[in-house]
Amino acid sequence: MTTTSTRRRVAIPAAAAALALGLAACSDDSGGDDGAAEPSEGQSKLEALQEAGTITVGFAGEAPYSFENDEGELVGASVALQERIWGELGIENVEGVQAEFGQLIQGLNAGRWDVVAAGMSILPERCEQAIFSEPEFQYTTALLVPEGNPDNLSDMQSIAEAQDVQMAAMTGAIEATYAADLGIDAIEVGNPQDGMDAVTGGRADVFALTGISLNWMVDNAGEDPGVEVTDTFVATIDGVEQLGAGGTVFRTEDTELRDAYNEQLAPIVDDEDEYLSVVGDWGFTAGERPAGDFTLTTEDLCAGELG
Repeated sequence: MTTTSTRRRVAIPAAAAALALGLAACSDDSGGDDGAAEPSEGQSKLEALQEAGTITVGFAGEAPYSFENDEGELVGASVALQERIWGELGIENVEGVQAEFGQLIQGLNAGRWDVVAAGMSILPERCEQAIFSEPEFQYTTALLVPEGNPDNLSDMQSIAEAQDVQMAAMTGAIEATYAADLGIDAIEVGNPQDGMDAVTGGRADVFALTGISLNWMVDNAGEDPGVEVTDTFVATIDGVEQLGAGGTVFRTEDTELRDAYNEQLAPIVDDEDEYLSVVGDWGFTAGERPAGDFTLTTEDLCAGELG
């Protein structure tokens, strides 16, 4: 069965504009106006959100997962899932606050937002700081390189073995971890556009990110940006393929909220037509659905068991 979701118009509150100061806001434990809903005595987190009618999500501006469009609306595949699932749970309004990727979990735990919707990789070190939904997306890595791929780069090992090649990676992203594990001295950037700018501006020879993000960015760059995206690949570290999956992130104490989310997520991910009806408009295909050969659960990924 194929279901077409009615897309809600998702607001970017004024706080997002202030997130040019976002690093200070996320790291400030002294108080201030928090965006997360807090339950009253005897009330669950879900009940508090249902009463408010709004859930606040932190996002990083990485298309096509979650980003602000030209009309100032929060859109993307992660957002489409949020709209669908929270709507099913009686929460009609999804508000977004943008921060740098590396600050999202910190902001979550500081009460700046209720959940993180950014297609974030489920990694053991992150599972020590927060809890994740079951996998929503599986993905592979690709490389953004100058047109013609002058350094003939194809995967992380080719970068590590190359001479005089400068890599860029997004702060907090899994590709930065791959680089560190392989001894690659990568410069870090705050968002995908900064990564592209580093390559087009000559500060980097290659920018590594999920293939779907890089292809979306290049396809929507307008006039020829002078770069291309390599074929996607599964990174290999110490002989182990790094199977990747991302999900929604919750504060550690919000297990009931996470479980309610998972209950609504399961029938979407389990049905290919249903999954594509929610995220297909954002370039996602059956290949990104956590199914088939991909059998890892969040428990597996948090434990570092990749196969």
